[in-house]
Amino acid sequence: MVDVIALGELLIDFAGNGTSSQGNPLFEACPGGAPCNVLAMLAKLGRSTAFAGKVGDDLFGRMLRDTIAGAGIGAESLVLDPAAHTTLAFVQNAPDGDREFSFYRDPGADELLTPEELPELKARVFHFGSLSLTREPARSATRAAVERAREAGAVISFDPNLRASLWKKLEDAREEMLWGCSVCQVLKVAEEELAFLAKEEGLEAGAARLRERFPNIRLLLVTRGREGSVAFWRDLRAEKPGFPVRAIDTTGAGDTFCACCIHHVLEWGLDGFDQDRLEWMLSFANAAAGLVTTKKGALLSMPAREDVEKLLGEVRV
Repeated sequence: MVDVIALGELLIDFAGNGTSSQGNPLFEACPGGAPCNVLAMLAKLGRSTAFAGKVGDDLFGRMLRDTIAGAGIGAESLVLDPAAHTTLAFVQNAPDGDREFSFYRDPGADELLTPEELPELKARVFHFGSLSLTREPARSATRAAVERAREAGAVISFDPNLRASLWKKLEDAREEMLWGCSVCQVLKVAEEELAFLAKEEGLEAGAARLRERFPNIRLLLVTRGREGSVAFWRDLRAEKPGFPVRAIDTTGAGDTFCACCIHHVLEWGLDGFDQDRLEWMLSFANAAAGLVTTKKGALLSMPAREDVEKLLGEVRV
């Protein structure tokens, strides 16, 4: 049994990297995909991890297989499909590090994972996102994986990770994401995604609405970009600010934050939090998320524990 298994997309993020001598835009091929970004940070924190998903049996797919194995992520359950192309995403960064995605995925190999291709799902935590719910057969594979992981006793972690351009209708996205909320114990959600799911303006009202509707959510984590994050556990609420860093690419910041919170769930258990632990978890996760934004890409840019602790020591938390 490993600490964490994640299922979903594994892809190439092409991040803008200046221009050539002819004035043509240059792009850097950065391995990515939210679920594997989470695993990469967990591996940096010493957790055992494994990934379940599909890429094309092509140049990019083989590169991704070798990359995640090199990052300490179990790649035995990664399927290479000779009949499909690895998903690509081109990322345009704004001056403040925020970004816009253009996906080449209709379908991409990650959408073609079938329930029959799922591995044995024995882990302390099973993590997934919404991109594997956008179409069949990956949607059925995701639902089957969640059920198998629950039967094996795993804590279920979910990140809605809304990418509006990948859905034919936003109401379909909301319906699938609400299903994810109904089966998880740990929910990490960006503030704007919380409003989208709860149909409530304001963080507090949205959190209350979602927790009332889904009492299965034991730990609700809300990220607020550079403003920091908020956590809800039982009747406790904790909030911590973000860290002042020079962000150049925010890709993977939420995944890094999510990984750090899963790490603390593994350390203390879902029943082991109190106010101090909630606040420490958020400070640690905010610091790690800040550091990953200072580099391009995500999967290979995860900070080491000592770098997170150094930033925590330098900035008053």
